[in-house]
Amino acid sequence: MTRLIRSWKDLPADLRGSAAALGAFDGVHRGHQAVIATAAEAAVRLQRPLSVVSFDPHPRRFFQPDAAPFRLMTPAQMVRALEPLGVETLFLLPFDADMAALGPDAFAREVLADGLGLAHATVGFDFTYGKGRAGSPESLARDGAALGFTVGVCPRVDDPDGLKLSSSAVREAVHAGDMARAATILGRPFAIAGEVIHGDKRGRTIGVPTANVALGDYMRPAYGVYATRTRLPDGRVVDGVANLGVRPMYALETPLLEVWLFDFDGDLYGQTIETDLVAFLRGEAKLDGLEALKSQIARDAEAARAALG
Repeated sequence: MTRLIRSWKDLPADLRGSAAALGAFDGVHRGHQAVIATAAEAAVRLQRPLSVVSFDPHPRRFFQPDAAPFRLMTPAQMVRALEPLGVETLFLLPFDADMAALGPDAFAREVLADGLGLAHATVGFDFTYGKGRAGSPESLARDGAALGFTVGVCPRVDDPDGLKLSSSAVREAVHAGDMARAATILGRPFAIAGEVIHGDKRGRTIGVPTANVALGDYMRPAYGVYATRTRLPDGRVVDGVANLGVRPMYALETPLLEVWLFDFDGDLYGQTIETDLVAFLRGEAKLDGLEALKSQIARDAEAARAALG
């Protein structure tokens, strides 16, 4: 199981000396997976544990605190995505003013060498780091040679069909409602995880109780209706249909993911669920009254069952 460590200072000996993949890794998409696989090869060669070094909050959130939500995953989702890749430890380092002020050489010395005691660091071909993003794979290799850790660079990974493998490409696909393209880049469906909160409970009055999850700092997918699969805390996976957005009929102040779990009867309030957005079915629409809404939900449920096979 991948351990989550939120510091690089005063680490015990068993957490130091790993071979690490460095980067933001938001989404842990197939391009990220290639960087981690390259680090894994070094870990085997050097007989060191495999780790990932990333940051929380994302540097973009630190420098642009008022920017629109953009994250593709939570730290817990990142841990789960890293486990099947053989990553033993995720170092999720706090990105604060002190971290932002470190130049490339200081970052390599204080964080990577003195703090984490890395034996090896693997980065992507376009990796930048340090104050002003002044550091590059080349400067990291020079610092590593001076500080006692080796450095590997993973070249750009291209999809055979020319698909760009990047977090920005995932965001573009999700924003457009192209969940198949997003899943191809990620290597799995795009998923939203969160605590089930109380809503207005209108769904219960028409026989469609929903599990409601606030979107928080997740990027906003295309608003509309999705075919879904939801993982429950007890491990069950339940098919369903969801509305994601502000519900034009009722004008929610903040967008919600509202999932109707098929053939499920239970209380999920206060529990964390994770919902795959498998297929985008239609955009949000303002319907003419309750009966029209009930009819549309029935059609959406039928379309979702068909999309889920």
